[in-house]
Amino acid sequence: MGSLPRRQRVAAYAVMLRERGGRVEILLSRLAPRVSRAEMWTLPGGGVDHGEDPRAALVREIHEETGLAAAVGETAHVYSAHMPRAPRDGLLVDAHAIRIVYDAWVPPDAPAPRVVEVDGSTIEAAWHRLEDVASGAVPVATQVTDALVDHQPHRLQRVAAYALVRRGDDVLLTRLSTRAAHPGRWTLPGGGVDHGEHPSVALAREVEEECGLPCEVTGLLGVHDTHFAGHAPSGRIEDYHGIHLVYAATVGEGEPHVQEVDGTTDAVAWVPVADIEAGAVDVLDLVRYATRSTHD
Repeated sequence: MGSLPRRQRVAAYAVMLRERGGRVEILLSRLAPRVSRAEMWTLPGGGVDHGEDPRAALVREIHEETGLAAAVGETAHVYSAHMPRAPRDGLLVDAHAIRIVYDAWVPPDAPAPRVVEVDGSTIEAAWHRLEDVASGAVPVATQVTDALVDHQPHRLQRVAAYALVRRGDDVLLTRLSTRAAHPGRWTLPGGGVDHGEHPSVALAREVEEECGLPCEVTGLLGVHDTHFAGHAPSGRIEDYHGIHLVYAATVGEGEPHVQEVDGTTDAVAWVPVADIEAGAVDVLDLVRYATRSTHD
């Protein structure tokens, strides 16, 4: 008996995660019945054409299978599967699959996924809870569970400066937009420190962008930190560690107003400290930390 014809295939796939209601979900594609008679979900992606960059191939495949425009990370994990007797196009072949798996993401406000490709290998695309994948409630291909072992949320440590600005019994707060990790909640004005930038300079710039008022930064009040998994403004899930430098500051005359367009802040207001302490205003822990640390 002669050896079977050899077929080697290189394909690119994506682990795409998002957070909804405190639960992490993964975007999966359901294989067509001609590929799998039983219900089977797999990672979005597919074959890399001759001369095609794998990341470009993945962007194309994600759009064909889900209708979404995805951003793809720079690094990947590679998996190799040798199947000496595998059916391909009605024939038995000696198959070798090389799978390059990246992390990828879409904006938080991306539309619901839908299959664009006609008569392709997938018939449906949907977000599934990771716990349902882990429990077996959602039947998945082996490559999904293998990839989830290696693809953890992107780790990011970020230093930011924030201002505690008082006016009588009120403090100046900003509200987080839908582009932020905690939309609708209130926090202190401020933001990230750019490379080479002094934190007080960064803070004065951020306060003016978010509040529309000139800012004078005085002394450091304390250092706060937070650690959670959530969305970056891009939509990418991150294992996020924020280190917050809290300064006392003053602002110029006038009513505050948001200057930055399509940023992570959508409102600014003077808020009574009593409302914060009573829980009437939904604030991040950073605000409670700052007001407690300076409470007379």
